[in-house]
Amino acid sequence: MAAAEGGGGGGGGGAGRRLPPHSPSGLVLQTVEMHTGGEPLRIIPRLEEAEEASSSGAMSLLSLRREVAATQDHVRRALVHEPRGHAGMYGAVVVASGAAAAGADLAALFLHGAGYSTMCGHAVLALGRFALDYGLVVAPSCPETAVRLRCPCGPVTAFVPWDGHRSGNPVRFHSVPAFAAATDLAINVPGHGKVVVDIGYGGTFYAFVSAEQLGLDVCSSKTRDLVSAASAVTKAVKKQFKLHHPESEDLAFLYGTILTDGKDAFSEEPTTNICVFADKQVDRSPTGSGVTARIALQYHKGLIQLNQTRSFRSSTTGSLFTGKAVKATKFGDYNAVIVEVSGEAFYTGTATFTVEEEDPLKHGFFFK
Repeated sequence: MAAAEGGGGGGGGGAGRRLPPHSPSGLVLQTVEMHTGGEPLRIIPRLEEAEEASSSGAMSLLSLRREVAATQDHVRRALVHEPRGHAGMYGAVVVASGAAAAGADLAALFLHGAGYSTMCGHAVLALGRFALDYGLVVAPSCPETAVRLRCPCGPVTAFVPWDGHRSGNPVRFHSVPAFAAATDLAINVPGHGKVVVDIGYGGTFYAFVSAEQLGLDVCSSKTRDLVSAASAVTKAVKKQFKLHHPESEDLAFLYGTILTDGKDAFSEEPTTNICVFADKQVDRSPTGSGVTARIALQYHKGLIQLNQTRSFRSSTTGSLFTGKAVKATKFGDYNAVIVEVSGEAFYTGTATFTVEEEDPLKHGFFFK
């Protein structure tokens, strides 16, 4: 950093100079940058308005999600959209106090290009490390610490290696109850005809379909073709199938479609998938909540047993997560499982972002 601050042209040198902007006219946001399996996570350690709203009353995290979306969406757009972000950017707002974080070490709101999700596995893996390194866990233990997170979908626990000084990898988490919402569901997809899909819940709902049904190969087809086909499936499922969540209608929406290689039967070999979520956003990782839902579907179909570990590969980066069903449970009327997902999360830096009030694009822009 000293070299950057001291650099610059001119005969006088740059010693002692501070990098601009010196007097930001608007919002200043500090972030911690991470990635899990290639999928970025831009962490906002504190958003004053979110902390105040959480502390002002008995506001649930789902209610806080609605409140932040209604009053602070400019923050999401500023950090996730260009020019500070990009079409694949993902973020998390940490909430450490108030009712929204009650009974947990931290709560998190998840941000993407089109809005706010209810669960994000890659973010949970990264936030587990962040919570330890940022001192949000009061009494961490060696060699592994349980980090209690509250997500909009419910409580999740991450298990993070800890050597007394810093966190490590791999990180694993135990999900909310995951279940099969529908199996072998025939959907008419424009341009593709009748397609048979499964719908699983892993903190959010996904449609699952083998890419082969759409005339594609999840490992070799062009990403834009996979995105187009997956988006068509998502749109068709939303029109033709009504979702239900046992606890809240705020959670009863289809987040996206995951195209797979069709290898659902248990194997020691990795199975490959690509997740296209929100508004045609592509997950670079194998998708933690998607792995959760896919394990739940495989368990429901009798393809895997409790504590059988499967590996899941991202078709975009080749990164790997593992997943296994660790406990059978009930969730409303559904037979459900708690799923353990494991992966590696890494720091990539820190940043200070500024917003100049006179900037006509101060809150970002988004195009495809």
